[in-house]
Amino acid sequence: MTSKELRELNDAKLAEKLTESRKELFGLRFKHATAQLENTRQLSGVKKTIARILTIQQERQGA
Repeated sequence: MTSKELRELNDAKLAEKLTESRKELFGLRFKHATAQLENTRQLSGVKKTIARILTIQQERQGA
């Protein structure tokens, strides 16, 4: 998801998306460790999504 799409979500949906992304990252790391992950670029994409969500949450807390 892009930052623009994430900013349109409310706080509850954003927290839900964060939980979902963290679970996805866990699964991808597990697949990578067992050599089942073919596209390792997915790892960095999910990490960036998590970082975007955390940044947006931090901005909202400060505002």
